[in-house]
Amino acid sequence: MRDHDAQPVGGIARRLTGILKSRGVDPNAPVTDEAEPNPALEAAQARIPARYQDAVADHPAIDAWVREVAAAGRRGPDGSPGIAQGRSLLIVGTTGTGKTHQAYGAVRSLLSAGVRLRWKATIAADLYAELRPRPGCDGERELQDLARCPLLIIDDLGAAKASEWTEEITMRLIDRRYTQMLPTLVTTNLGMADLRAHIGDRVASRLTEMTDKVILDGPDRRRALAAERRRLTAA
Repeated sequence: MRDHDAQPVGGIARRLTGILKSRGVDPNAPVTDEAEPNPALEAAQARIPARYQDAVADHPAIDAWVREVAAAGRRGPDGSPGIAQGRSLLIVGTTGTGKTHQAYGAVRSLLSAGVRLRWKATIAADLYAELRPRPGCDGERELQDLARCPLLIIDDLGAAKASEWTEEITMRLIDRRYTQMLPTLVTTNLGMADLRAHIGDRVASRLTEMTDKVILDGPDRRRALAAERRRLTAA
């Protein structure tokens, strides 16, 4: 091991300054801590509705779920984790408490953490409309794609008009994801008793076992924001 002679700090600083300047680097320029670009998150932003493109999953239970899912993911060839099996979340709250915001925030958090992620999101009413039999539409194929998707958001479950057909579709979708233990984020305005009456006992039973329940309370955020805008306009 070679010992280097000690040099005065001022002399070292002058030498380093000279080296940096010779390489076109301004040693007095402020240091900026720019975030590394995240291509997966940037690509996802195009699919996330404009209102939720800055969504943050700041509820403690949802943040904990994100960390658990990220930690459990199987490593890919590049070393980044990917969605595997995991628990699901049932996000319950009255209108305007931020359920959809938290769900999209969870997706953004996973992507920001470097998780390799194929995901889909649908409102329950749109789900039934897309899968309803009609010429030129392969609803069965779409249902199977949703059932196999590594992460699925089902927004506003229980808000659409119920029928034997919607109950059967919901049962087939949830049962497949329940059996394969695929993470699913379900939001609803209904308590479990009302949800059970709407979607049936079999679906409700599976949701009870496969999900951790997150309750969001508080006032309607949309009305609060509207009231604040009116106040600022009137001021």
